[in-house]
Parts: sequence; structure tokens; C-alpha cells
Amino acid sequence: MIYEITKKKIKWVKVVTVLIVIAIILKVGYIQIIDRVNIYNKAVDLWQRSFPVEANRGLIVDSDNNVLATNLTTASLVVVPSQIKDVAATADKIANILNVDVKVMQEKLSKKVSIQRIQPEGRQLDDEVAAQIDRLKLPGVYLIKDTKRYYPNDNYLGQTLGFVGIDNQGLLGLELKYDNYLNGNNGSIDYYMDAKSNPLSLYPSVYSAPTSGFNLQLTIDGDIQDIVERELNNAYDTYNPDGIWALAMEPSTGKVLAMASKPDYNPNDYQNADKDVYNHNIPIWKSYEPGSTFKIITFSSALNENLFDMDKDTYFDKGYEIVGGARIKSWKKGGHGLQTFREVLQNSSNPGFVEIGRRLGKDKLYEYVKKFGLTEKTGIDLPGESKGIMFDYDAFNELEQATVAFGQGISITPMQLVRAVCACVNGGTLYKPYLVDKIIDSYSNDIVYEHKPEALRKVISEDASKKMRDALESVVTDGGGKNAYIDGYRIGGKTGTAQKVNPETGGYGGGYVASFVGFAPYDNPQISVMVSVDNPKIVLYVAMDNPKNCVQYGGTTVAPIARKMLVDILPSMNVKKVSSQRQKAYTFMDTKTLKVENYIGKSKKEVSNPELKFEFIGEGDKVIDQLPRVGESVEAGSTIVIMLG
Repeated sequence: MIYEITKKKIKWVKVVTVLIVIAIILKVGYIQIIDRVNIYNKAVDLWQRSFPVEANRGLIVDSDNNVLATNLTTASLVVVPSQIKDVAATADKIANILNVDVKVMQEKLSKKVSIQRIQPEGRQLDDEVAAQIDRLKLPGVYLIKDTKRYYPNDNYLGQTLGFVGIDNQGLLGLELKYDNYLNGNNGSIDYYMDAKSNPLSLYPSVYSAPTSGFNLQLTIDGDIQDIVERELNNAYDTYNPDGIWALAMEPSTGKVLAMASKPDYNPNDYQNADKDVYNHNIPIWKSYEPGSTFKIITFSSALNENLFDMDKDTYFDKGYEIVGGARIKSWKKGGHGLQTFREVLQNSSNPGFVEIGRRLGKDKLYEYVKKFGLTEKTGIDLPGESKGIMFDYDAFNELEQATVAFGQGISITPMQLVRAVCACVNGGTLYKPYLVDKIIDSYSNDIVYEHKPEALRKVISEDASKKMRDALESVVTDGGGKNAYIDGYRIGGKTGTAQKVNPETGGYGGGYVASFVGFAPYDNPQISVMVSVDNPKIVLYVAMDNPKNCVQYGGTTVAPIARKMLVDILPSMNVKKVSSQRQKAYTFMDTKTLKVENYIGKSKKEVSNPELKFEFIGEGDKVIDQLPRVGESVEAGSTIVIMLG
């Protein structure tokens, strides 16, 4: 009995043993034959050490392909902890070179990972620092190729371009807005090592090349931007304002041709810049009362509604208007007396615009403010845009209606204002402004995306726009914008001097924002037949916040700055001078402009003009050359260089 039981037990043990052996054989067979690829891949993963290779971001260039943002090749530090023989000594040497805490470095070198990137201290190293580390030949310490964003023009377009972080991700401006396009795909170098980090000779290193990001071509005209930056710098140094900004736009498309503001910063060194500077792109962020520049909007709206004939209908400015119990005064004591409505605009008569606001009425004025896009963001392709502040319709009563009519009680951004003015002078169409013209493949140069002008809506008629251009030209020749007048170019524009709100009191008394907005040229037959044949090529806006040591009026301080810009901008745009134009009305306070005579061929004694000075160069009695040339315009008192021979 016992024997039989024992025999059965032995039999079952044999069976189980056989089954186990079969199972083992099957498992080994499965691993060796069926699952060998998976097992092999896992082993390779354990052997592999992958060193990243940073991709280049796409370039940012202006409309003429001048580089605004590019990349520099640099080095970054990575370590393989298992290869480091003496963690303490290695950490001490690296920390000393990088000027960081030794304990922090020890922690990074001691992590149980296959590869450790030392950041941020070890990213984008200077050449000298990288050379110091390389000379040490420390086991487990490697320098890999990295890229660093570089802005060759320093502060130039700083707020617009923005900057990137340590990992080359866009953090501000166009770098942030178009980060998905600018970012490339990183590559790698793969090395194979055993458990002791010894190279495996059977497996050669594998290089996976990075792919660069797409390039951005902007609408920015380099020549115009240069001129704007130059004059803003000069004005900033001269008047020491709290801020100064300028914006130039092509009115028939919405293309931003130039954009700048001060104070500014260098995106190459954004870490040491004031956040309130680099985080506030004034043309799209700053919201303030536009003052008299807003009168262009009110006047255009009234022209579109045929509320008056600006040369026949009149308004008597007695010096004030009473609205809702409040006295709204004219800037001129006693008022301007009897005026045509063209003169109301020329003289920037606040009571006159109260009357225009009355004629428009609450509903129409509010409707036009919305149609001109002043209650919404413009949608420009930049982050951080504001949309300004406007009374709610229910709160838009008689007094609010009156003040908004002359640019007080409404808050808008420079971008909103310029876009609206473009609609006033381009034939009446409101466009969406934009900065990126094309997105281009960095390898093939194929155009991935091309921006087409986006017309949003018709705001005023062609006829109203034509009348508005004519009215604004007369402001420059006969009104408050005379300091922007340029002989040989037909220019229209409007000045503004807006009171700032004192944040402590909540009332006015915080200084002034002085501004000028203008367009040129009056005649431009090259523009598409889609709009008027006399459509301008550029709208330019310049403003200063609380300038010092000067008369804080747009006409006296800012209009001359705009004039200096346009004197150089218009020739750069190949705008030809005209033979005839509306002549500037001079007062005893204005500097007279003269056309240079032809002195060539005359004797020295015949060269004279009581309103000019002359400097004679050379020997002889006959004039052989002169500077400036014949027909050029100069201010009275200027010096003409006469060359004798």
C-alpha cells in the first residue's frame, strides 16, 4: 500500500518536472525566437546614451531680408553620472568655473540617470568658459553643440521681436506668437555603452540631424524703421519724456512698416532689463485718451453722414459750449469766432467738435466708434494687445457724447488709432494690421504661408475719405499741423495734446500726451484701383508722454519730429516731389521756407539773398557748383555753399 502511494507520488513529480522543463524550454524559445527583437531593443535602450543636438530657430528678417533675429552656435554641458569617477572633485572644478554652489553641482552629478543636462548654469556657455571645461578632460563630462538666439541690432525692434528662453522657446513678441513655426526639431547623437559606461565597439554612434524652424519675413521696411528709430532716440534724449512711440502703416493693406517705442531694451540681455519695459509694447499695449487726433474720426463720420459742407457751412466759436451743466472751453481764450467747419478742424476747436458730436447724435457717434474698431482689439499678430476703454452705451449721455467727439473720455491704443486713421484716408476700408508677411521653409525657401491683406468692413465712403484727405492737408498748410509741412510733398495730418489722468486724484493733471498723425503723399496713382487713385502710401503716428523742458503741444513738439521722419521716409519709398501744392500759410512765428536759386555761372558779386547765408569755397570769380542744389527747399537763415573757379 505504501509502495503504491509512493509510486504514484514519484510519477506525479516526474510529470510536473517534465511540464516545468517543457515550460522553461517554451519560454526560452519564445524569448530567443519570437520575442528576441523586443528583448534586443530593451538591451539597446539600456546601452544607449543620447546626447541632444539643438535645432536652429528660424530666422526673422525684414521686408528686404535684413536679418533681425538669428542663431549663434555655442556649447552646453552634459554629464554621464556613471562615468564620473570622483563626484566631489568633478563638482568642485565645474562649480568653480561656472561660479555656482558646489553642493548644488554635486546633487546634479549624483543623479541616478543615464545622462544629465546641467542647466541653466551649463547652457549656452561662452567660448572661454567652454574652453576651460574642455581643457580639464573630466571623465563623464561632455560639451555638446547648442544654439543661442541673437539679435544683431540690439534694441532695434526689441519689443516687437521679443526674446526666447534658455530652451529656445519664445517668451515674448513675435518669438512667442510664432514659436510653433520658428521652433525646429532637435536632433541627437546616440552612443552605446555597457553597464560600466564603456563604449560598445559593435555599435557605432548614430547622428540624427536636427531640422531648423521656418523663417519669418516681416512687413517692416528697414529704411523706414531706421529713420523712426533714429528720430525717436534723438527726441528721447532731447525731451526726456516718460515714453515716446511711433507707428507707420500702409493704409491700403494694414502692413506695419515701422514700429518702435522708448524706453526700450536689448533682447540679447533681457534678463537684466526692466519687466515693465520689455513687457509693455506701447503701440499695442498703452491705452490713453487720444485727444485731438481723434477728431479725424469724428470729422470723417460727419462727412460720411453729409452733416455739413465743410467750406460753406459755419460755426461760431464763442470760446465755450455748455453741455450737461459743464463748460467745455476752447483752447483759445474768447474762441475762434465764425469759422467754416474746415477751419473748425484746422483750429482744433473743441466747442466746434461738440457741435459736430451733437449733429451726429448719440447713436451714430457710438456706431462709428465701433465701426472704426475702437472698442475691439485690432487682431495684430502680437501677444499682449489691449483694446482700450469706451463708455457703455447706457452710460453714453450728453456730456460723454460731447467729450468723446473731441477725443476725451475714450481710451484707445496707438494701433487702434492708426488703423482707424488709415480707414479715414484710404477710401474708407478698415483693415486688420499685420507684421508677418511670409513664412518660409528654411531649407527649400518655399513660401509656406503668405499673408493677404484682410479688409474687415467699409466704414466711410470714397467721397468722404477724399474730403477728409483734403481737410487734413489744409490742417498741415493752414492749421495746427504746419510744423509737419514739407515743401514738395503733399502731406495731411492732425496734432493732438491730450491731458493725462492723475492716478492719485482720478482727475486730470498727470501731464500731457503730445502727438501727431499724418499721411503722405496726398497723390499716389500707383495704388490699386480697388481704392482711390489718390490713396496715400503711409500713415505715420508719433507721440510723446509728458515731454520735459518744452511746450507740451503736439503741433510745436511732435509735428517737427514727424516732419524729420517723413523728409527721409518719402524719398526712401520713391515718392516723387510735386511741382505744385497747397502753400503753407506763414505767421510771424513760423520759419520761412525758400527754394534755392541757380547761382551757377554767376559772378561772386551776383550771389546774394538777404534771407540766406553763403559760404564761398575755392579761388576765382565764377560759381561752378553749389550745395544745396537748384530748386531744393531750405529754411530762411540756412547756409548755401558756393564753389568758385
